[in-house]
Amino acid sequence: MDEALLVKFFEEQIPFNKHLGMKVERLEEGGVRLRVPFADHLVGDPFRPALHGGVTSALADTAGGLAVFARVGLLTCRVATVDLRVDYYLPARLVDVVAEAEVVRIGNRVGVARILVRQPGDDGQLGEPIAEGKGVYNIIKLRA
Repeated sequence: MDEALLVKFFEEQIPFNKHLGMKVERLEEGGVRLRVPFADHLVGDPFRPALHGGVTSALADTAGGLAVFARVGLLTCRVATVDLRVDYYLPARLVDVVAEAEVVRIGNRVGVARILVRQPGDDGQLGEPIAEGKGVYNIIKLRA
């Protein structure tokens, strides 16, 4: 796994991730942590107020995909989302949002990741999950 290459690809070369300000906080084979820093343009419900649910699902999907990439390698494969399920437990407050993903299955053509989305509390520690996801990703092997 080329960690620096994966981080650069996910943070800087995917325009939507860059727009959201996604940052890779942890990257190891089969497990990752990503963060989206709070920004006013991410608010989905100004009356509640809460972050847009699409931020949560995009972060979950990206974390799951990155976890699979960390197992199969950016230079040898491409990864594409086949299915994503996100269960929302709590509204996302107007603070950073963090997703942690781990690969639960990897095969020749498909990888599966489990994702927890949480937010830091006043003490900076991540609290209870605000959402949980499961992502299924197609693994496309590149020709040599």
